[in-house]
Amino acid sequence: MRKTKYLFSGRTGIVALALCLLPTGFMYASASSLIEPSTAIPIRFVHSVDAGKAHPGDQVLARTIQVVVLPSGQRLPKGTVVRGHIVQVRPHRRGTEEAPEAQPSLLSIHFDQIEYAAEKLPVNLAVRALADSMESYDAATPYHLDETDGLGTMVLIGGGTFSPLDKIIRNEDSTIIGHNRKDGVFAPLIAVRDIAFIDSQTCSSTEAEQAVAIFSPAACGLYGFSDVSMPDAGRNGSGSFTLMSNERSVKLYAGTTALVQQTQAH
Repeated sequence: MRKTKYLFSGRTGIVALALCLLPTGFMYASASSLIEPSTAIPIRFVHSVDAGKAHPGDQVLARTIQVVVLPSGQRLPKGTVVRGHIVQVRPHRRGTEEAPEAQPSLLSIHFDQIEYAAEKLPVNLAVRALADSMESYDAATPYHLDETDGLGTMVLIGGGTFSPLDKIIRNEDSTIIGHNRKDGVFAPLIAVRDIAFIDSQTCSSTEAEQAVAIFSPAACGLYGFSDVSMPDAGRNGSGSFTLMSNERSVKLYAGTTALVQQTQAH
């Protein structure tokens, strides 16, 4: 290994730079430049998060569910750790005689970093799509159309189907929307309106292929959450997504999945 190092004294105001060249000649990019805006990362929550028991600052842990190819050409392996924390949390409270108005439950989470090799890469991730554990399980499990469908058919969250051996993923009108490759499912993201938002928020498109795993490139919003809304997906640059329920304390069960995207921080 060849190493070149430039040292400096902070008091003199001279800038320091230390570069380590690997034997292959590959140079590490800075952590902040690896995850570019719009990069999609499919993740699965490792532990359940219960708004009835959690506290602000509690750690939230997820892992990538397929290989993610970064714009730099580097790859995040399947199982890469994505860490976050709870920003705000509130349990559901029913109305009483003293306080007749019920208090809706709220859970706000911000993902802070991705653990890549020996680095901790800072991230600011918005939620493009979030699927509960049952929807996520179904999308990862082939189902059989009939007795001739021996291998089964995969149905992506948000639409799109393919056989486990197929290389092409098509939507309902047979348009090609993605490709099933050795490292997972990849597709350019499709711009679509999130109907859960009154102000017509949209999930944007990308020209480059993104790792989508069990999600359709047109997936946008919540899937499988019958009594939960997402008033904020973090798409405005906050990087914090918020779930709310008027019926119960919000709970994200282990196995819940999300397609998150790097966003520009405000």
